[in-house]
Amino acid sequence: MATLAPRPHALLSLRRPSGLRTPRARATAPRARRGAPVPPQSARPRRVFLGLGAAFVDQLARMASGSAPSRSFVAAARPRQGVSPVEQILKNVEWPDEFPFKAEDFSRFDESSDAAFYSVPRYVTHIDDPAIGALTKYYSEVLPPNNTPGVAILDMCSSWVSHYPPGYKQEKIVGMGMNEDELKRNPVLTEYVVQDLNVNPKLPFEDNTFDVITNVVSVDYLTKPIDVFKEMRRILKPSGLAIMSFSNRCFWTKAISIWTSTGDADHAWIVGAYFHYAEGFEPPEAVDISPNPGRTDPIFKKSRRIVNKESTFASCKVRCGSHTDLSP
Repeated sequence: MATLAPRPHALLSLRRPSGLRTPRARATAPRARRGAPVPPQSARPRRVFLGLGAAFVDQLARMASGSAPSRSFVAAARPRQGVSPVEQILKNVEWPDEFPFKAEDFSRFDESSDAAFYSVPRYVTHIDDPAIGALTKYYSEVLPPNNTPGVAILDMCSSWVSHYPPGYKQEKIVGMGMNEDELKRNPVLTEYVVQDLNVNPKLPFEDNTFDVITNVVSVDYLTKPIDVFKEMRRILKPSGLAIMSFSNRCFWTKAISIWTSTGDADHAWIVGAYFHYAEGFEPPEAVDISPNPGRTDPIFKKSRRIVNKESTFASCKVRCGSHTDLSP
């Protein structure tokens, strides 16, 4: 597989200025189907954002004073027409020296057992049909060709459907999820593993096993993301591809606090940070795969992405770099 060229990066201070409040992202969506996740914005956030929110507010203050160029930190301003803030958020980023999030950022409204929460099978789709179509089309463009010899794929946080292209097959496609009944019904899987990554982030696979790791609308539930992402790097082959896809919908009581209190472009920054601080990955790339990306700002109430249902649907893709001199 070809290796993605490194991207130049440039960043903002995480200092929180006084006298400013973090704007709260909002999105509109119709009433969710029974058993399906709902946008986190439908519930009042329990707290404002911390590390990234500080940078966001800091940028707004600097823009207001004229001390910062408008191109910095695109989530802070309305994008020019046809340009998605989600796609720009990881461009020209210079990461802080230290991991910018605190333990409380990964707390959740519902800290009860995840095993109990997911014990009942949910044979529903967690994104709407247009979003599914966009994701499937995207997969058809980035996944290895059908039946490529030696290719192995891990669908992390999998369920009864993976949204791969129709008829897609590889010699090894492993599903890892929380509900065995759901995994058994997934036709694309050749095998599966039931595991709670919030209890045990250690992945039960040998080093350099997989060519691709996918994760659909579940990265926002990880309470130990750096541990999981380091494990992803370990089990990916050099130049292997990791694709984390996410929308503005979730089971908000189980999503981490930092996710439910931020907006769509911020989410891309958060996932990009996971890749960066896990080390061993090339610079992450955010891709807005919503129909008509960038034509409306997803944090505004009147967003019209995906037939007024999903305000945004994005993917963060990264290739694994060399494993030399990297501890597991």
